[in-house]
Amino acid sequence: MAKFLVVHPVGKEVTLEAATPVGKAAKANCTTDAYWVRSWYAREEGKLYCEWDGKDLESARHVLALVPDFPVEGVYELEMMVSSEEFR
Repeated sequence: MAKFLVVHPVGKEVTLEAATPVGKAAKANCTTDAYWVRSWYAREEGKLYCEWDGKDLESARHVLALVPDFPVEGVYELEMMVSSEEFR
């Protein structure tokens, strides 16, 4: 499976309570072809960065399109992932 980074412009005032319905909708729409792994919120930027695993870019975009009222700024395939443990 490929990895994808999805960027969502959500504003600087997001709370976990407000994000919960969106997270539940994303989780409910996941398939074996594309599923949400985890997210990071950068309040200063007003963006949510989400890691997805997927068969391909179109599979990830399809699932994202099923989540209502959740803007997507970009979907990027991650070509390389490096852990700091690889440099010990």
